Amino acid sequence: MINHVWGLLSRPTREWAQINTEGETVIHLYAHHVLLMALIPVVCAFIGTTQIGWKLGDMQTSEVSLPVAVALGAGFYLMILAAIAVMGNVIFRMAERYPERPSVDRCIVFAGYVATPLFLAGAVLLYPLIWLCILVGCVALCYTAYLLYLGIPSFLQIPRKDGFILSSGTLGIGVLVLEALLALTVLIWSVGSNFGIGRLFLG
Repeated sequence: MINHVWGLLSRPTREWAQINTEGETVIHLYAHHVLLMALIPVVCAFIGTTQIGWKLGDMQTSEVSLPVAVALGAGFYLMILAAIAVMGNVIFRMAERYPERPSVDRCIVFAGYVATPLFLAGAVLLYPLIWLCILVGCVALCYTAYLLYLGIPSFLQIPRKDGFILSSGTLGIGVLVLEALLALTVLIWSVGSNFGIGRLFLG
């Protein structure tokens, strides 16, 4: 898992070729990559919101209590895991007109590795300052787009021109999914200290 992470950051073209030859299953992907990498934003958000707290503009810093943070973190974690599966299915649907269309499981594996920069960017949540999170998130999104553009042609065995078109469509949908996830994340963690929200999650 660590080798693929480093490879996607330092030598993405060669790493995609390696990943494509492995025939990895969704179960293996989640067990050795997604479940671990998704912990980065969740654990960092847990620490940042309980020890430092969200600061939204000029508003007072809002910390989240430990019990509420645990419940919110669990929901955040599940949303991330679901987002990978959703994007895998998006890639599968987008590729339906190509003769070498891979299975939906292979598309989920591809989506899991494409999301690697976004997982790593979750470390910024240790200091949950909104503008900083947005800045780092944009940088991570740009590199994610780069991985997508590099990986799609070889993954689907299609010309680079077709890969660019497919990648652009996939990226557009991916951005919408990401924005929805980020909006839910900011909303959930920023209001987590509210008694009503805490009661909702904790019963």
